[in-house]
Amino acid sequence: MLLRLASAIVTLGLFAIASPAFAQQTADAIQPDSGDTAWVLTATALVLMMTLPGLALFYGGLVRAKNFLSVLVQCGAIAAIVSVLWIILGYSLAFSPSDSSIIGGISSVMFANLDAVRDGQTIGEPVFAMFQMTFAIITPALIVGAWVERARFGWVVAFCALWSILVYAPVTYWVWGDGWLAQKGVVDFAGGIVVHTTAGISALVVALMLGKRAGFPKTLMLPHSPALTVTGAGLLWVGWLGFNGGSALTASDFGAGTAMINTHLAASVAALVWLLIEKIKVGKATAVGFATGAIAGLATITPAADSVGPMGALILGILAGSVCFFAVGLVKNTLGIDDSLDVFAVHGVGGIIGSILLAVLASSSFDGQGYAEGMSMGSQLWVQIQAVGVVAIWSAVLTLIIGYMVSMAIPMRVSEDAERDGLDIASHGERAWDLDV
Repeated sequence: MLLRLASAIVTLGLFAIASPAFAQQTADAIQPDSGDTAWVLTATALVLMMTLPGLALFYGGLVRAKNFLSVLVQCGAIAAIVSVLWIILGYSLAFSPSDSSIIGGISSVMFANLDAVRDGQTIGEPVFAMFQMTFAIITPALIVGAWVERARFGWVVAFCALWSILVYAPVTYWVWGDGWLAQKGVVDFAGGIVVHTTAGISALVVALMLGKRAGFPKTLMLPHSPALTVTGAGLLWVGWLGFNGGSALTASDFGAGTAMINTHLAASVAALVWLLIEKIKVGKATAVGFATGAIAGLATITPAADSVGPMGALILGILAGSVCFFAVGLVKNTLGIDDSLDVFAVHGVGGIIGSILLAVLASSSFDGQGYAEGMSMGSQLWVQIQAVGVVAIWSAVLTLIIGYMVSMAIPMRVSEDAERDGLDIASHGERAWDLDV
């Protein structure tokens, strides 16, 4: 597959020049549905808002003040580089027709030859490609939470650029394109496998590669602004209605509407469960706990948003708020891994739970939507487990390769002095907060 990717990059320039910007519509071409198109365009903006500024503020509030600006710059730079690469090559590898079940073709390099209406949809392919771009942006941006306060900026950008092509694009093709997992009947409505499993597993690997922050776990490293974290979580929550609702690709009651209901319910339940556990264990229900619980619920419902009913969303919300809560302690306290902002425990664990249990909760016994023709609870469960396992292994192995490969040119970690002074000054020469007290 890597040889195929290399071949695509080599032929990129000539192909882009020779191909039209977009496929021309013939007189009798099927026209996009204006309502569905308007909704997906709106959802595209909502999902981009999840990264800029939602995730940036959510993560930024959780770090110490001297590193706040660095998180914002990293999220912005990742959004920019992934956008460019998605248009140049990523979309084509993820969604173009191909004889391979492993990786897409190169017919849509530079967004060339996009159809007036993508097969099986009611929206134009340019709109679909833009919507999918926002998913490609937020997925590597999620990994930022694993390396905050110690990763070198140049390494971050280079790593995410390669990761988006070598990890995200192939997995997207496997699950959402015409890849081998799609052919097996895997279900992943909006990214429990494609987004959260890939990012969560990669975050855990990167945290191990980089090592712990200076002073972890003995030094108390409190969030410098829980208010910004809750604000970011609120933007993520609202944007997630576009993330999941938009994935229906139609403005319909039983597509987008069902997904949005389940999304909001799971987030609400998970936030309440997280607060309850905090109150019981530590005596205080915190703002950061509310925000983190809500995000865990959102990640967990994502793959199942159109497969389950409200009962399934309620169950997934309870599991998200409880299992992810204890996963945070397991990773940091028991295993001693400095996944700084709990990317694996929240996104990875949540995405995996939702991706596997949707096979059970889709049953009519749980008020679910049922199974595809020829599938049963058992067969769907086995497909889901296979998909999660293979994607987790692929993400881990490729993350190791990419991480060390980039480090040969750009060191992964900043110097001890830079880490002590904070990345805002050390990496960017600016301060997020320069108050004249």
